[in-house]
Amino acid sequence: MTHAQPTTTTTMKFIDSTHSEWHRVVGEDGPMPHPDPAPHLLLSLEQWHAVRDHWPAGLATGVEVPNDYAIEDLASDLPRLALVALKFPKWVDGRAYSQARLLRARYRFTGEIRPTGDVLVDMLPLLQRCGFDAAALRHDQDLQAAQRALSFFPAFYQGDVTGRPAFATSGA
Repeated sequence: MTHAQPTTTTTMKFIDSTHSEWHRVVGEDGPMPHPDPAPHLLLSLEQWHAVRDHWPAGLATGVEVPNDYAIEDLASDLPRLALVALKFPKWVDGRAYSQARLLRARYRFTGEIRPTGDVLVDMLPLLQRCGFDAAALRHDQDLQAAQRALSFFPAFYQGDVTGRPAFATSGA
């Protein structure tokens, strides 16, 4: 009897927002409209649109995208981005799952995709299957529970961005 190989891995980077290498550029009144170039800046979509035409190539740059944004409008910028952070304003609003899947499957984005906002432990397996590879958990979520959640299911019947479905590898 042949057993299916796992279609996902339990590897996901968990972000400690107080010690992250990525930094937002904010002033007293919110995001600075025209930030100066520097590595590892996590820019709002508005900031990115304001600076992208003169932003240095090869600089590790991230963009935070609202979940109601048409992700295809970011497609031409993806080669210049190292991180796309997708917002979950509420854990019950799943539009960012679709954005992540499009980034990985349609646009072949190889940089980091990170959920931000109302990110719960229960969401992690689906986040990973949709293409997220890092997570900034909500402040009341437990890191050890999050790591366990990723190992609950060794394989899935449906395909995802990480591999083929279990039935396709079982020799059936």
